[in-house]
Amino acid sequence: MRAVQVLFCFLFGCYATGFSQVENRMDANPLYKAQQLLTDVMVHDIFSPPVASRIYVYAHLAAYETLASDKKAGIPSMGGRLPGWAGVPVLQKNIDPVLAALEAFRITGRQLLFSEQQFSDSMQVLIKEEVTKRKADKKLTASLAAGKYVADSILAWAGRDRYKETRSIRRYQLKKTPGTWLPTPPGYMAAVEPNWKMIRCLTLDSSAAFRPVQITAFSIEPGSAFYKEALEVFTVCSSLTDEQKAIAAFWDCNPFHITMQGHLNFATKKISPGGHWMQIAGLASSMRNASIQQAARAYTLTAIAIFDAFISCWEEKYNSQLIRPETYINSHISESWRPILQTPPFPEYPSGHSVVSSAAATVLTKIYGDNFSFVDNTERPYGLPDRSFPSFLKASEEAAISRLYGGIHYRPAIENGLIQGRRVGEQVILRLNL
Repeated sequence: MRAVQVLFCFLFGCYATGFSQVENRMDANPLYKAQQLLTDVMVHDIFSPPVASRIYVYAHLAAYETLASDKKAGIPSMGGRLPGWAGVPVLQKNIDPVLAALEAFRITGRQLLFSEQQFSDSMQVLIKEEVTKRKADKKLTASLAAGKYVADSILAWAGRDRYKETRSIRRYQLKKTPGTWLPTPPGYMAAVEPNWKMIRCLTLDSSAAFRPVQITAFSIEPGSAFYKEALEVFTVCSSLTDEQKAIAAFWDCNPFHITMQGHLNFATKKISPGGHWMQIAGLASSMRNASIQQAARAYTLTAIAIFDAFISCWEEKYNSQLIRPETYINSHISESWRPILQTPPFPEYPSGHSVVSSAAATVLTKIYGDNFSFVDNTERPYGLPDRSFPSFLKASEEAAISRLYGGIHYRPAIENGLIQGRRVGEQVILRLNL
């Protein structure tokens, strides 16, 4: 027994030391720090998951393209491979590519955030630290100018993605057809981004390119296929194990959770689903001891997958406009039932977690390989323990099934969402020649 205890302590000590080394590498890489600064401000500003994906993709593309302009970087430009993006010319030689990339990230991110000054100030502190560390004072002015040049190009291109047009479209009109989506408690919030399908895709031929199979025919008849799907949600959620509750909480990723206490309402802010996978991309890159160029590649490709996944997912959400389990169960099974997670304010089918997680996992698997085991510490800031996974795909599957445990999705939305997300991820790999 003593020998077993000694062996356990040795193995755990090695594991803890190894994980600490990974965290130290993340602290040492300025792009990891920049990503964290961006995420922190995004959580503060409360962006919806689709909009958050847009911020991530353009900020990281700006940094990536700046680094790629250096012939020695070993990473190819996305110029000519993304719609409407021709790339930027090779930047002048008397610059520091890392400083230029951080400046491009700062300017791009600043323009897309609400708390732009908070982000900009934090990034400027990071850049000053890197100037000292890299002894690049003489290259600073030229490097910042180069970063601004790339950022301006990215922002001009981003301005043509039809996002602005979606801001002025008439608000979503609820349908009165049985089985269609209705706002849910406690906030009864309006539909989130009903026109997101209009946003320009980066690798998909259209937002409907990978539309999943049709939803199960709506019915309130006991014994019908749809009733059984709702009954499964009710049954599973009525007898959750501690592990299932932990899984649901870990993958909640609700940017705006409303808590009601009597007449008082207050919100809890969390990372978005896409933000969670961007953290995983950084963690994996750190575990591989990736250079800043390699980390930029992983971040950017993951962001592209997440961005297109949201467009694909949201296209079907507002095509099928399916009722949420909470609404159906309260009307036809149990009036007092409540899910353990707060139902998000948009239609049910398919599961956004499933589509986005599967797309990101597919791309990360291509970059870092299958059977890539890792410990996910993303939810530590929100008081949740780390979780271990043997691969990205297994993590995506757990993220998907968490929505059943949370009581906010029927099983078809989860299973078909995983398929849809995988197809999006495979398209990213195909279109960008990974």
